[in-house]
Amino acid sequence: MSESTTSARVLNVPNQLTLARIVLSVVLFIFLALGYYRISFLLFLITAGTDWLDGYWARKYSQITQLGRVLDPFADKLFICGTFILLSAVPQLSNGIAPSGIAPWMAVVIVGRELLVTALRTFVEQQGGDFSAKWVGKWKMALQCVAAVWSIVQLTYVDQAANTWQTVPPTWMSSGLVIVAWAAVLLTIYSGVSYILASIKIFTAAE
Repeated sequence: MSESTTSARVLNVPNQLTLARIVLSVVLFIFLALGYYRISFLLFLITAGTDWLDGYWARKYSQITQLGRVLDPFADKLFICGTFILLSAVPQLSNGIAPSGIAPWMAVVIVGRELLVTALRTFVEQQGGDFSAKWVGKWKMALQCVAAVWSIVQLTYVDQAANTWQTVPPTWMSSGLVIVAWAAVLLTIYSGVSYILASIKIFTAAE
């Protein structure tokens, strides 16, 4: 196989989309940190879209590669963990309200779960086991994305210069954000526990 053919196979469309997600994530973080929430909203949707598209393309055209198996989870974790860290770091308003609706401990739970699952996946696959994504992991990611988008939309109501609401968000928006954020955290914990139990089963069977 020629060098150009190998390069084309490695840098196929799914892997290019994954690399684009990493770059877009960094750009998203910059705009979030600077408080450009409307642009951040669009960037988040585009970045999340590449996650769905690269998986769809890889399965449809059988372009799953070893690089993709490593790069795709990394891109996902960078994207979602970085977003939640930055949302949890948004300063409180003058009345003491956290406008993002994402508490720092929520970001810690999400980052901790991702680090744990990465460590478990590495160990299990080194032992020859299969640690493919479960349905609960996919739903977890989807719910985290909903919570992040909801949070960014609510932040567009903030007057950053005055450190208060420019327009008070509707009650349904604030209440809904609390529900979605908690649901995302609880499903994150549940998915982490399910991966731990699956790992224990694999370890036990290997002995």
